[in-house]
Amino acid sequence: MQHMTSLRPHTTRALTLGALLLAGAVGTAHAQDSDTRPAPASIGADIPATYFGPAPSQTQKELVGPLQLLRSGTVDQEKGTITLPLYRGQMRDGRNVWYVLTDTTDRGNADALGLNYSAKLTYGNVGRAARNATLGRDGTLTFASGTVSFAPEHVLTPGAAPNFFPPRAFKAGAVGDANYSPLVRIENAGGHIYNAPVVAFGNSAGELTRFCRGNVDHRLVHDKVVSICPEGKSGGTVTLQLTPGFSFSKPVLYLSLDASDELPAAMENVTLAPGMKDLPVGGDDGVFSAVERLFAAVNGPTGKQNPQRQGFNSALGDAGVPGPLNVLGGIPTVATDYSPMWDLNVYEWTPTAIQAGYRSRMIEEFQILGMAQRGFITGPGGARFGSTGFVVNCPIVLRFL
Repeated sequence: MQHMTSLRPHTTRALTLGALLLAGAVGTAHAQDSDTRPAPASIGADIPATYFGPAPSQTQKELVGPLQLLRSGTVDQEKGTITLPLYRGQMRDGRNVWYVLTDTTDRGNADALGLNYSAKLTYGNVGRAARNATLGRDGTLTFASGTVSFAPEHVLTPGAAPNFFPPRAFKAGAVGDANYSPLVRIENAGGHIYNAPVVAFGNSAGELTRFCRGNVDHRLVHDKVVSICPEGKSGGTVTLQLTPGFSFSKPVLYLSLDASDELPAAMENVTLAPGMKDLPVGGDDGVFSAVERLFAAVNGPTGKQNPQRQGFNSALGDAGVPGPLNVLGGIPTVATDYSPMWDLNVYEWTPTAIQAGYRSRMIEEFQILGMAQRGFITGPGGARFGSTGFVVNCPIVLRFL
């Protein structure tokens, strides 16, 4: 659960190996995270980095990266941000809804717009998990339900050392109403489902224009917003903080925008989206599942300079680190079962594993599952390992390798 990352404003930079930097922090601190970015190919070689050719992924996406997966925006790898198109819709009563698009079940539109394609979201149309919208003749969406307030104050107070998790106090900094979910089904345009997280609600364009250069008021916009500009030569844009993690041993950057319950929403510093509670969990690789699994450690190795650092205790207790470095399941070009809706599987290293020296950074799904199978990790407090019942909305953006 990314959460406490605080990354600064956007500047346009090319996707080059020389720019493979991640920046982040817990709360408002700043830190470069050098323990997840890949080393340049020139290390240990007798020729400079400038002599190396483009990444193989430019020839074939499945080969070694870096590769930007969410292509609709501009990634600044140094600052750990992405600048996406900002869309304006409305509620039926006319209130403005400002949102971004990241994923869709429409493969053709995914290719055309540079969005992530997720076939599994087809099965997200259950209960409140996907709200309805209609497409107007002017190209704007009118939403049938789902409002968001960004006014609440985000609260996250770590527990007592050395077990900083669970936090002593927590509160989401943005709260959707009972029907809010980022998933939207467009009723009069093929019934396709889009991941359309709300980043501002009820504001006029004029109210948001003052945040075009940053210094945003997070009582009015999503806590991951670095800058937001509703008007421009090519339309509105919003710059959002990214989160570092891993997927099948590949370092990745992803967006963290919504969570189904108060604790993950506070930990991630994202919008509480109660409608996401209706997504079935516990069967991510099964037929008709709308979710994938995301793995998060409670008591992984700690220490800001520790190259094995990982987990909630580190994220809450090691000042200046960019989050717990979670492990995602399948992402595009690596697996076929990608979904931005992640079923949160939280694990804890057992005393036996720690005493034997087995505790280390985990960077891929089957590595974690193997440790669980052998009894070296369990659920929190020794509980059965598996789904927590929490769902987080984390669209993939970029893989480095």
